[in-house]
Amino acid sequence: MIAIIDYGAGNIRSVQKAVAHLGQKAVITSDHKEILQADKVILPGVGAFGSLMEILKKGRLHEIIKQTVDGGKPFLGICLGLQALFESSEESVDVQGLNILKGRIVKIPQGEGLKIPHIGWNSLNILKSDVLFKGIPQGEYFYFVHSYYLKTEDTDIVSAETTYGENLQVAVEQGNIHAVQFHPEKSGEAGLMVLNNFLSL
Repeated sequence: MIAIIDYGAGNIRSVQKAVAHLGQKAVITSDHKEILQADKVILPGVGAFGSLMEILKKGRLHEIIKQTVDGGKPFLGICLGLQALFESSEESVDVQGLNILKGRIVKIPQGEGLKIPHIGWNSLNILKSDVLFKGIPQGEYFYFVHSYYLKTEDTDIVSAETTYGENLQVAVEQGNIHAVQFHPEKSGEAGLMVLNNFLSL
């Protein structure tokens, strides 16, 4: 069973439907026991960094996420779910992230012809193709909706980048932790392949 952590995000149902389309059962839940008993856990996300962290801490879900990760269970963060794994975000400067991975979330810089938020399809420069991106061709397109992105000096964990004015780090892998800035549930067949690769772990 796949647990999708419920904190009121708008895209949770679409993630559940994508998992169901791939033939696996996913439960949307904030129940600690259910999350800890799941085979795999997904933290999807849209919204603001500060609001997400407030809700996670209020429900002690931040503790459950850390237990899940520390226990070696496959974990997938999507969009804001990626950002929450890191130390801090320029979006909510006084709010600490989960601090599971080292790095910070920064605003996409303004540039000529660039719209913020970044909404639309961008191709990936895949740096690691053995787990989430197994079988996915270099340069494949995925769907993004974000104003902030990851900046980490630990480039060993970065599994994919995209270019939007400058190179943006948009996917990470470290042990059982996987996260993507794009929305695989909205990225057609390539997105379903990413989800299926995770579900196959």
